[in-house]
Amino acid sequence: MLQSISDAWNSLSAYGQHTVWTTVWTIAITIVLILCVAFTTLWERKVIGWMQLRRGPNRVRILGMFPGMGQPFADVVKLLTKEVIIPANANKFLFRLAPMIALIPAFAAWAVIPLSTTIVVSKANAGLLYLLSLSSMGVYGVIIAGWAANSKYAFLGAMRSAAQMVAYEIAMGFALVGVIIASQSLNLGDIIERQQGGFLAWNWFWLFPLMIVYFISGVAETNRAPFDVAEGESEIVAGFHVEYSGIAFALFFLAEYANMILISALTAVFFFGGWLSPVAGYGALGDSILGQPSLGWLLLKTFLCLFLFLWFRATFPRYRYDQIMRLGWKVLIPVTIVWIGVEMVLAWYKVGPWAKVALLAH
Repeated sequence: MLQSISDAWNSLSAYGQHTVWTTVWTIAITIVLILCVAFTTLWERKVIGWMQLRRGPNRVRILGMFPGMGQPFADVVKLLTKEVIIPANANKFLFRLAPMIALIPAFAAWAVIPLSTTIVVSKANAGLLYLLSLSSMGVYGVIIAGWAANSKYAFLGAMRSAAQMVAYEIAMGFALVGVIIASQSLNLGDIIERQQGGFLAWNWFWLFPLMIVYFISGVAETNRAPFDVAEGESEIVAGFHVEYSGIAFALFFLAEYANMILISALTAVFFFGGWLSPVAGYGALGDSILGQPSLGWLLLKTFLCLFLFLWFRATFPRYRYDQIMRLGWKVLIPVTIVWIGVEMVLAWYKVGPWAKVALLAH
């Protein structure tokens, strides 16, 4: 009797410890992500200013130092103090709910993203399905925001944005099918582990067309330039969020920047080896500290992918809506289908990552 009580207490303690650590990591990741989103807005303005030969934000300081570093915090204070105006004939409940629907999936997705070999909130075996289900939720926030405002301008912007997001979500899903075929797993940690062997062993080498399709689809999914027709001021009066103001308006852009960071991290996980070192397995350099897997490698890869988002905005002109839809339906989706067929041939002849799968099976 006493032994059973002791075993029950020990199991409860283990469960409690797991719950505590999961809660701690969830809070830590959320706080860091919010700060990253805030400073990404500053980084974007600095990068675009650098590319256009101007300074960018350089007035608001932190503790009298670091010119421009206080700009994100000044923006937050300004948006929190502005009045949130709800149109008289709007659906007030859905009007308030839409920004949360857009924001929550961008943060919840980090629950299954492994930051290192030991840091992960949930090691869900179906983590990839969890990500796909969450990514499809963002379109509901856009549609509800446009419809609840009871404005034709907002509703037309929501429909255009929703059609774009659905088109590119299909291409993104097909690209991830190729990752599943190569990795033989839906667990993000396993997908990273299957890419061991150095820079040329990562999925980008064997799935290069799918990597390009995935990243382009990610840029379109986040409504970023050159796919930002949802916010084409000259065309549709700022799109689905035209009736929003104050912090409710800011939440949509918070979700946009959070999704940019998410897509960059997922690109690093699916195609660039996540936390794995690019020099692992390359002689003495691979045996050194540079060859060891770490959180630093994942952060560096995410940083480089995120820089591309900012670079695109400063470089490419906005596409017409018909060009965006043609690219999604007539170019990217066919490319993914063709390359999945190529993967079937590679898997049949045990070439590339499928050779490692065959060795593991034996």
